[in-house]
Amino acid sequence: MRNRISEFAIGLVFGLGLIISGMTDPGKVLGFLDLAGSWDPSLALVMGGAVLVGLFAFTLARKRSTSILGGPMQLPTSRQIDRRLVLGSLTFGVGWGIAGFCPGPAIVSFGAGEPKAVVFVLAMLTGMGAFELLEMRKTARSAPHVA
Repeated sequence: MRNRISEFAIGLVFGLGLIISGMTDPGKVLGFLDLAGSWDPSLALVMGGAVLVGLFAFTLARKRSTSILGGPMQLPTSRQIDRRLVLGSLTFGVGWGIAGFCPGPAIVSFGAGEPKAVVFVLAMLTGMGAFELLEMRKTARSAPHVA
């Protein structure tokens, strides 16, 4: 129960940070991404702060075997840049550029009842479901068949 309360508090602080920083406003995000037009550099400070927090957090996390809440520390180990990573990154970037949302801020905006976020989150969940189905089919095809 204590972990659930901690998880809720961390999520609440993260969501409030997204709201305060302007990351839940698609217009502000699109202004930041519009380098050739009327560029709004204000989110650069938000992203710079996020990079610094991430740098500190990952440096600390690499030295631990368990999380602060006691769960196992599970950090990515692969450093390979493959086709799936590149295509996934491109898909993420295109979606972010078209909608002005990325997953975290979209979920916060969804919770606030923002209609554009509702459409985005539904599309995101549909895409995630389609990916899982394709992965299951791929795994089933590659598994050895025993008769």
